[in-house]
Amino acid sequence: MYQGLLHLHSLLRWIILILLVVNIVRHFTASNNPFTATDKKLGLFLMIAAHTTLLLGLYQWITGPSGFQNIKNLGMGVVMKDSAARFWAVEHMTGMIIGIILITLGKTVAKKNFSDALKHKRSAILFTLALVIILLTIPWPFRAGIGRPWFPGM
Repeated sequence: MYQGLLHLHSLLRWIILILLVVNIVRHFTASNNPFTATDKKLGLFLMIAAHTTLLLGLYQWITGPSGFQNIKNLGMGVVMKDSAARFWAVEHMTGMIIGIILITLGKTVAKKNFSDALKHKRSAILFTLALVIILLTIPWPFRAGIGRPWFPGM
């Protein structure tokens, strides 16, 4: 079961990245257009995918060998001195939670009583910040010691 959830978690990252890029492009190019129901739906789909991935990731962090179990077995001091262990126990989770908070804030902007141009601008900025943080904390295959395959099961 753990392996299947890991594959689903890895697959959902691509959905999040695609939805982030679509949302960012849409908000930057539509700055003078009305904030439509499509804008709200795209933000909602992004937030649902991000929160689902967060729940899967938290489950993996708690039950898997690289997160809480590693801290419990080795101690926080040892984990923090090992860059790979630190990435899985602290950096990946922290970066992703910050990214998901920014995604949630970007979606929440649609509910505020701002002008449409300001909604587009704030959403674009928050989604762009989320994208940067998420890209920095994904375990890309080229990252030594922490890399994961491009697609699940590879």
